[in-house]
Amino acid sequence: MTGPTTRSLLFDRPGLDEGRLTRLVGDTLSGMDDGELYLEYRQSESLAFDDGRLKAATFDTTQGFGLRAVAGESTGYAHASELSEDAIRRAATTVTAVKSGRIGTLDLAPTGTNRRLYSDENPIAAVDFAAKVKLLQDMDAFARAKDPRVRQVSVSLASSWQAIHLLRGDGASAGDIRPLVRLNVSVVVGEAERQESGSFGTGGRTSLPAFIGANTWHAAVEEALRQAIVNLGAEPAPAGEMTVVLGPGWPGILLHEAIGHGLEGDFNRKKTSAFAGLLGQRVAAKGVTVVDDGTIPDRRGSLTIDDEGTPTSRTVLIEDGILRGYLQDRLNARLMGVRPTGNGRRESFAHSPMPRMTNTYMLAGDRPKEEILAGVKNGLYATNFGGGQVDITSGKFVFTCTEAYRIENGRVTTPVKGATLIGNGPDVLTKITAIGNDMMLDPGVGTCGKAGQGVPVGVGLPTVRIDGLTVGGTQSR
Repeated sequence: MTGPTTRSLLFDRPGLDEGRLTRLVGDTLSGMDDGELYLEYRQSESLAFDDGRLKAATFDTTQGFGLRAVAGESTGYAHASELSEDAIRRAATTVTAVKSGRIGTLDLAPTGTNRRLYSDENPIAAVDFAAKVKLLQDMDAFARAKDPRVRQVSVSLASSWQAIHLLRGDGASAGDIRPLVRLNVSVVVGEAERQESGSFGTGGRTSLPAFIGANTWHAAVEEALRQAIVNLGAEPAPAGEMTVVLGPGWPGILLHEAIGHGLEGDFNRKKTSAFAGLLGQRVAAKGVTVVDDGTIPDRRGSLTIDDEGTPTSRTVLIEDGILRGYLQDRLNARLMGVRPTGNGRRESFAHSPMPRMTNTYMLAGDRPKEEILAGVKNGLYATNFGGGQVDITSGKFVFTCTEAYRIENGRVTTPVKGATLIGNGPDVLTKITAIGNDMMLDPGVGTCGKAGQGVPVGVGLPTVRIDGLTVGGTQSR
C-alpha cells in the first residue's frame, strides 16, 4: 500500500528525490538475493502522572533510514538518522561489501495490498495536551475516591504515529501509516503495614479518543483496583506439581513466550528450536490450534504490511495438535524454500528485520470455563501474569503469576501470591486436557523483546487446563 501521506512525509524534502533513490537502490542491490531501503518518520508522546501530579511529559520526533543488502545468509545493514541522498549513498558503499563477488538474482517483491487495518489519523494530534493531562488527573481522583485504602496511583498515556516507506531494487515500493496508543494505570492499596498493587492497561492501533471515554478509563481503573484488593487478601502460594488452569486473555503471554518464539523461522532454520524438524508431527494435545494473525483490525500486534513490505496473514502454526508451519520473514523463508508469512519486523530504521510474532493465540474449544474448573480437585487458577523467562533451545520457562487462586474441590477459593509456573513449552502443549469456549485477546499492552529489539504484539487464550505443571511457591502442599 502506497499513498501520498508516506511520500509527502519522507520524500518531500530537499535533496531526497524518489526517482534517484529508486535507481540508487537498484544499483546497490544488483546481484543480491534481497534487500530494501527502509525509510521511517515517527512522532511519539508520553505522559506520566504519579503521586497526584504530572511527573513527566515527553514529545519526540525521529526519522532515518536503514539500507539492507542480503546475499545468501549474509546481511549488510547500514542506517542513519539523516534522511538525505548523500547519507544513503554512503550506506550503499558499506552494504555492498556483503556481496563478495557473488552474482545472484533479486528475490521477487512482495505482492501489494489495498487492505487498510487502521486509520491514518495521528493519535497525538487528535486530543489536545490539556485534555490528556485532565484524563490522567481524573483517573487518579477516581481511583482514590473508590476506596480509602488506595495509597498511590500511577497513570501513563503513550501515543505514537509512524510512517514507513520501502524501496526495493526492482523498483517496487510500499508504504504504511501506523498509529499506536497505550493507557496504563497502577494502584497500590494498603491495610496497616501490608501493601499490594494491581495494574491494568489497554491500547491498540486506533485513535486516542477511543481510549479517553469515561467507560473505558473507568473500567481500567476499577480493574487495577480490583487486582490490588485481591492481592491484599492473598495467602502464600502452594508449591509442587499440580493441575493449573489458565484464565482467558492475557495469560496467552505464556503461549507467546514458551511456544511462539520457538516457532519463528530463524530458530528453526538454524535448528536451535525445540520444534525444529517437527513439521507434520504431533507436538500438542488434540484440540490445540495456535495461529498468528496480523490482520485483525486495530489490534496492537496488527500490521497492514510487515517491515519488509509483505502483507501480514493468518498463519496456522499448530492445527489440532499437529505442527503446520513457522513464522517467516523473507530471508529465512527463502533459505527454507517456503513463502514469507508477513512476520518480518523491526523496532525501527536502526534495526534489521527478523521473524517476529504479531497477534498469537490459541483457538477456542468447546468446554465452558465453569465445567473445566469444576473438574479440578486441587490446583491453581492463574488469571494474570507478570514477567517470565524462556530458553528457546530447550523450551524451558518460568513465569510469575500476578493474580492466582487455589482451586479446591472444583471451586475457586483463596487468592494466592508468589506463584511461579515452571515447565517446558513443548511438554506443556501435550499436557493440555481441556480447552474453554471463551477465547479472549489481551487488552492491547504486549511488547515482545528479541535480540535487543522491542515490537508491539498481541496474545490470546481461552481457559485452558494443564495437568502436572510445576508451581513454585512459598508454602508446601
